[in-house]
Parts: sequence; C-alpha cells; structure tokens
Amino acid sequence: MFNRLLPLPLAAAFLMGCSTVRHPPMPTVPHVDLDRFMGDWYVLGGILTWLERGAHNAVETYERRPDGSIQTTFSFRRGGFDGPEKVYRPRGFVLDDDTNARWGMRFVWPVKADYRIVHLDEAYTRTIVGRQKRDYAWIMARTPEIPEAEWDELVGVLAALGYEPDSVVRVPQRWPDP
Repeated sequence: MFNRLLPLPLAAAFLMGCSTVRHPPMPTVPHVDLDRFMGDWYVLGGILTWLERGAHNAVETYERRPDGSIQTTFSFRRGGFDGPEKVYRPRGFVLDDDTNARWGMRFVWPVKADYRIVHLDEAYTRTIVGRQKRDYAWIMARTPEIPEAEWDELVGVLAALGYEPDSVVRVPQRWPDP
C-alpha cells in the first residue's frame, strides 16, 4: 500500500512546481524600426540561459528575410576568449506588427520562445530584450563596451521591469582594436 501512495505526494509536488507565477504584463518599446534594428549586437550581459553560461565575445546578428522572418545568428566562445566557437541560428518572427517589439524566437520547430524588446535607445545603439516570465534578459549594444554608468542604468531598467538585478551577469568582451 505504501508503494501506491508514494506517487501521490510526488505528483502533488510536481503540480505545485508547475504553477505559473503571474507577472504584470511586460511592456515593450512603442515601436521598433526593424531595418534599423538589424545587424550586429554585442551581448554585454543579462540573465542568461544555461546555453550562454561561460560565453565570451557573444554577438547576436539579425537579418531580415524575404518571407518577413528574421534570421538570427548567435555566436560566442565557450569558456574563454580562446574557447571553441559556438554558433546558433534561430529564426525570429514578429508577433506584434503594430510595435515590431514582440517576437517569437524559434530554436526548435514548432516552439517560438518569448522575445520582447523592452528598451531601445533612440540611436539604436543600446537595447534590452526580456521575457514575460522575467526569467531571462539580455543587455546588448552596438559596441563591445559601454561606460559603467550606462551599464548601471540598463541594469536599473531591468530592475524596474521586475527582474532581480543581482542575477544580472556580464558577458566578457575582448576584441582587437580596429
């Protein structure tokens, strides 16, 4: 009899773990000019996925495709500046045509991960991408370094959106001078 009852607490614990935490809606920027947003973005840090932990020289590149989707190339060195290069090529899909700020990012068909442009400066040189769940976020720039005050300001934006600022980590960037 004990063996039959054991699965019940396990099932209850599993279901409690599956309960969804309700977050207020994640605001996005009012509008993204997709053509201006395309190109290279250095991933300076954020709250990273397991895949990105240990990444160095991370760069996300966006390119519009004729079908309206966005070809994405995410590349980085694993474990150090001399580590093996990793390259992933998810496809982005604009889900909100009014703002162009909410995308689905497909790494594996048919799943489209939540991807929201929650901060973008007027010059299109700094951006933050977040998720409704507030589990991951990325701080990106057109340059591999930004002033410390700007970094602190961007981490403050994440905190204001409900992210835990102590969870934000930097992605090391070191590039040869041009």
